[in-house]
Amino acid sequence: RMELLDQWLWRQEYWLPPGITWQDMQAGESVRHPRPRDLLLTLPLALGYICLRHFFERLVALPLGRWLGVRDRVRVPPAAVPALETFYTDRTHQPSQTEVLSLAKQCDLPYKQVEMWFHRRRNLDRPSNTKKFCEACWRFAFYLVAFSAGLASLIRAPVSGLLQEVEPAHYWYYVLELGFYWSLLLCVSVDVKRKDFREQIIHHVAAIVLLGFSYCSNYVRVGTLVMLVHDSSDFLLESAKMFNYAGWRKTCDGLFVLFAVAFLVTRLVVFPSKVIHTTLILSMEVFKPFFGYYFFNGLLLVLQALHIFWAWLILRMVYKFLYSGKVERDERSDEESEPGENDEGDGEHPQWEKRKGALNSRLSVLANNCVISKLTSQRCSKNGMVPKGR
Repeated sequence: RMELLDQWLWRQEYWLPPGITWQDMQAGESVRHPRPRDLLLTLPLALGYICLRHFFERLVALPLGRWLGVRDRVRVPPAAVPALETFYTDRTHQPSQTEVLSLAKQCDLPYKQVEMWFHRRRNLDRPSNTKKFCEACWRFAFYLVAFSAGLASLIRAPVSGLLQEVEPAHYWYYVLELGFYWSLLLCVSVDVKRKDFREQIIHHVAAIVLLGFSYCSNYVRVGTLVMLVHDSSDFLLESAKMFNYAGWRKTCDGLFVLFAVAFLVTRLVVFPSKVIHTTLILSMEVFKPFFGYYFFNGLLLVLQALHIFWAWLILRMVYKFLYSGKVERDERSDEESEPGENDEGDGEHPQWEKRKGALNSRLSVLANNCVISKLTSQRCSKNGMVPKGR
């Protein structure tokens, strides 16, 4: 089986430039070159990350959140209505008006009461601020440590080359990062489901494939730089989320500004001009294109497309920040993907009631203005018939 795998998947014509063989990558017992089996450690490491995260969130993140003042909203549970619960579980969480009318007749309940039931039931399924704070705190801790380790490993790194020896610092940096992305991918179904859920899955898969391929083909310097560019702004984003859930608005806004600047500079300037330009254009001066060249650069372009997508969301937030003076929500990845975004109320009164009250108040003001203008016009028309003394 291994021979068949070598002949089909690990053919040197696919992954190595012309003139370089796998024997060249393994030459010398004292020289450490990357081997695909080195990455097998990332799978048990991912399970270790999941266990470590479980204890970290309960022993570190949860007490820290309480100390910072993270509070969860009090959500009123809906009344026990089996028919509505069955519809909610089996059909949809966001019924249409026709479905609400049908359910109201079936359960012999008022229309507004059925609508309120679904609103409260959706609120129960939404993640609490404490859960979101613990997730952000775990990612912040890892990204901060990973960024510091990557920066330290690249400071003394020699000039990049395909046949260079892999230093222990770079090997462990790869293994730890790859294991962490595996853990994110394994936990994506239980974590808070966000607006860019699909983009996050694509990002995790592309990162895993990109890291694995770059390590096996000994593009370690480029891969380390890619991880460093990503970690440089991610820990700022997670810290801004933490203070947002804790209610520290000014601190959150300040961290968001720093994150936006770091993200736009590293992902839209440094990444395409330094990383992609080197691997896509400057590498042509060293060797001719081959399959691994197109595969590697294709993954980098996928990441760049995701960077542009997230940059657009961040620029929307920047516009809202400049317009209103505060960050209303994380347009990049912190908005739940529930279709009913308009029922994010206090758990008791839905948004349509508030809008109805505001509309009624505006209509009353408009009606008063009409009455006043009518009385004024009538007074002006009769003003000539009233005696001057009166």
